[in-house]
Amino acid sequence: MISCTEFIWAYNELFKFLHGRHGKEAVQELWKGISEEFLGNLDELVREKGIDGMREYWTHTLTEEGADYVMTVKEDAFYIDMHRCPSVALISEGPSSKYPHYCEHCAWLYPPLLEKSGFEAHMHIIDPERGECRLSVYRRCPRAGS
Repeated sequence: MISCTEFIWAYNELFKFLHGRHGKEAVQELWKGISEEFLGNLDELVREKGIDGMREYWTHTLTEEGADYVMTVKEDAFYIDMHRCPSVALISEGPSSKYPHYCEHCAWLYPPLLEKSGFEAHMHIIDPERGECRLSVYRRCPRAGS
């Protein structure tokens, strides 16, 4: 089985390969497919537990990866302030260059999935060289008359 470390490098190289052969749109299509087909565990946690499911998923994942982050959990909002993404740090120290749009993958993976469960979600890339970003998620307010 491939380790997390090896997976990140393979993922980065796949993005570069697809972009070089088929353009950035092909990479975005891959990201959409991953969001729709391979994040079932996050999707299930969010559908069942809402914001508590997000906390559960990312606490496990980010702790396992050794991320430098602050998570804020409120009744109707959820935030992750990533100070140094472990994937970006690893790629930056690796034998190859980072795919220039690497940090964008989170915006294609997570907000669409969270929005299916009634949340509004935004990824803010602050510093792609450091892997600094913010995920902001809000419970959508019901529309008047709904």
